[in-house]
Amino acid sequence: MSNGPWTDEENDLIVADYFAMLADDISGRRYSKAEHRRALLPLLNNRSEGSVEFKHQNISAVLKGLGEDWIPGYKPAFNFQMTLVDAVARWLALNPAWLGRQPVLQPAAGLREAAQIWIGPPPTLSNQPPPQELDQMLHIARKFDVAGRDERNRALGRATSSGSARSPPFRCWNCADEDPRP
Repeated sequence: MSNGPWTDEENDLIVADYFAMLADDISGRRYSKAEHRRALLPLLNNRSEGSVEFKHQNISAVLKGLGEDWIPGYKPAFNFQMTLVDAVARWLALNPAWLGRQPVLQPAAGLREAAQIWIGPPPTLSNQPPPQELDQMLHIARKFDVAGRDERNRALGRATSSGSARSPPFRCWNCADEDPRP
């Protein structure tokens, strides 16, 4: 089995496969992670099934750092190579519609289980990611303009919330200089 660093070609292949599974997951289509993994193995440089599974977890960590959806079955693992961030960036550059997609509301399925109420560890008082994730999250945030994307989303929300590009200004009574109450 190969135990060297993943090549750019391998990273590009596994990232494309991950996004194919993520698209199925978001749209509610059935897919098999095992089938995807088995189809991917012959294309990689003698990688083990375990290393492919762990690389999928690394991709989840990159997407979590970008504030994007990730496959719930692949818990983010934050000790990844920065070349994987580059591979995700290449995939997003080739598929710009992915970042501009609208969330799809799925109709209730007959026997589908309800979504989990609690996902992940409880929040910390510091409101920051755990220390092992912080450095890599900061690196990803510097590479992508997350704040710019959020501002564009807010502007879009403001423009579409009232059905037109114009909406009346919001008045915050708590923020006014004088209290309007008698």
